Amino acid sequence: MERVLVVGASGGIGSALSAALRAQGAEVVGLSRSGDGFDITDEASVEMHLAKLDGPFDGLIVASGALEIAGAAPEKSIKAVRAQAMADQFAVNAIGPALVMRHAARLLPREGRSVCAVLTARVGSIGDNRIGGWTSYRAAKAAANQIVHTTAIELARTHPELVCVSLHPGTVETPFTAKYLGRHPAVPAVDAAQNLLRVLVGLTPAQTGGFFDWAGKEVAW
Repeated sequence: MERVLVVGASGGIGSALSAALRAQGAEVVGLSRSGDGFDITDEASVEMHLAKLDGPFDGLIVASGALEIAGAAPEKSIKAVRAQAMADQFAVNAIGPALVMRHAARLLPREGRSVCAVLTARVGSIGDNRIGGWTSYRAAKAAANQIVHTTAIELARTHPELVCVSLHPGTVETPFTAKYLGRHPAVPAVDAAQNLLRVLVGLTPAQTGGFFDWAGKEVAW
């Protein structure tokens, strides 16, 4: 990839992806709340910042996301669900990426290979859910997967060489996950970034609309 737009570029994975891409010689345009005042939960902010950008980018990566918002930890059971906490999860993890992807058709080239990736999470898989819990976060990530799949179908009509996918980065050592690692093995953000970029390089347009993990294996919906 020669020119890449990274949304959520100041976060743990987003900053590592940006650094890795630059090390490969790519031009990286980054957007983030802390660096640019970009608020993925605010439609006007998304429109203002993306309207200023000129394509084509041969890569669009949405690396923003949140596990705990406004002090609301992931629910241990359905009994703990609260409307505002769930709405906040959807705003950051589903609606925000959808607002960004509204611009994908304009920002990505109609000819030649390009990639559009949204970092979701394996816990957003309905088929892989075995233990319950984390209702709001799971539901928001599942919604994000549907948004990516739907967008991929639409973009394939005008961008036939585009690879548009959901990616599970694995458990990454960032402030985002520090309180929830427990017994789960985690990898540094720099390693996660390299893993994700390898996956993106290896995917083909025939796989657009899919959901893949950090090793390139397909994840159940």
